Amino acid sequence: MTEKLSSDELHEALKKLHGWEVIKEGSALFKTYEFVDFIQAFSFMTQVAFYSERVNHHPEWTNIYNKVQVKLLSHDCGGISAKDIAFALFMDEAAFRFFNPCMTNQSDLIF
Repeated sequence: MTEKLSSDELHEALKKLHGWEVIKEGSALFKTYEFVDFIQAFSFMTQVAFYSERVNHHPEWTNIYNKVQVKLLSHDCGGISAKDIAFALFMDEAAFRFFNPCMTNQSDLIF
């Protein structure tokens, strides 16, 4: 069974994430990505979908034109786990490549 992060672990993990917020009394992570257009948003979702299948962890998400809203939680532990943090980091890295195609340094992350 997946282990839910403690409050301290979650607080530390959030320091590594950009723009993610804790919702539902600490039971999920949430973020909205906004892309240039639908094709870019859908391409991002496709890339994330392949990762999702590889790690067998799936987001709850919606897509409306250029926006992708994501909710991450681990149902088997009823909250946020290390799997969700790893997934959020992957998504941020994938989004970084869309928003900054010529950059490799993520210290100036834009999104």
